[in-house]
Amino acid sequence: MGLRWAKPYMILDIILFKDPSVKRHVAKTITWRIVGTIDTMIIGWLITGNVMTGLKIGGIEVVTKMILYYLHERMWFKINLGLPHRKTDEKSKKKR
Repeated sequence: MGLRWAKPYMILDIILFKDPSVKRHVAKTITWRIVGTIDTMIIGWLITGNVMTGLKIGGIEVVTKMILYYLHERMWFKINLGLPHRKTDEKSKKKR
């Protein structure tokens, strides 16, 4: 039974997470959105005085901000700003 559950995960891991940095960025995206969404829900509730309105605002923004954060992370990863050691590491990998 364990193998049946492992196969779909392995396929997803191969397709989506070939680059270990992608896995890390996805994990950071999800955990940060949990924190941010709770904050948004509480602020929405405090401003409107309605718990359901706060939950609705948080429900909408969780999706949009996860996508925006992930794209933002990947863009920063590609520009190498402030990470000169990565350029050296990539050159050494190409030589192998």
